[in-house]
Amino acid sequence: MKRFDKKFGADFVSQLPTTPAVYLFKDEAANVLYVGKAKNARQRLANYRNASRRKAHTKMRVLVRDAAELEVRPQATEEDALLLESELIRTLRPPHNVDGAFAFLYPAIGVRRTSHNTLFCFTTSVEAWDAFEFEWYGTFRSRPRSKEAFDLLIELVARVGHLERTASLGKLPDARGSRLAGVRQLSTELVDGLRSFLSGASADGLRALALALLEKPGARRDAAEVQDHLRALKDFFVTDLKKLHDALRACGRASTFVSQDERDQLFIRATGLTEAP
Repeated sequence: MKRFDKKFGADFVSQLPTTPAVYLFKDEAANVLYVGKAKNARQRLANYRNASRRKAHTKMRVLVRDAAELEVRPQATEEDALLLESELIRTLRPPHNVDGAFAFLYPAIGVRRTSHNTLFCFTTSVEAWDAFEFEWYGTFRSRPRSKEAFDLLIELVARVGHLERTASLGKLPDARGSRLAGVRQLSTELVDGLRSFLSGASADGLRALALALLEKPGARRDAAEVQDHLRALKDFFVTDLKKLHDALRACGRASTFVSQDERDQLFIRATGLTEAP
């Protein structure tokens, strides 16, 4: 007899609906090990029952081996199943789920124009920076990709303006993993263009930055490096900024920011799919 049948019953799969559902593998203490979504519950769980020795089926075999209980929650639509799956992964953080389990690590980028400089902030703790009154963009699902884009942006704007010493920016919150940069002598037009760029509305701000860099001898000397940075930022616009902008608009939201807890569900409602990490 198959291990799946021994644990969950020989008739378990045949009694499942052929409609959307969320399924939860649990251990002996009823702790959730894994949450999954199925368009067709019977077909999906049959795959677990019939998992072979192929490498592609390793995770299925491990879950069947480690689980003591399998709960199936039928849903009215596939979107309902996606939303429930996302919420359960976010709140329960099952050890065999990765995507969506750590939404508290989704970062945001903040911009604030003051009378003497422009502040840029990268953080996963937006609330810690409330006193700075940033305009926030994000949150973004990929921390490494977002951090790289932020660092490249600061490198480029620092070539146009003058980077402030961190010690001169005042008392900073204790927000681990955050970065604050202040840059003087950036024009209002350039900052407005960068805001539009970060919102995902338009990449014109990146072109304005490129034109400003052309006026700087150092940037012209390091033209190859500058071009690489601009190209990477354009890629970030396509893969992250514009997708978030479009998802927000599809859900009728005019904002530039979505909280960490809401982000994955926003993409599900906007596209019917989870966003690729």
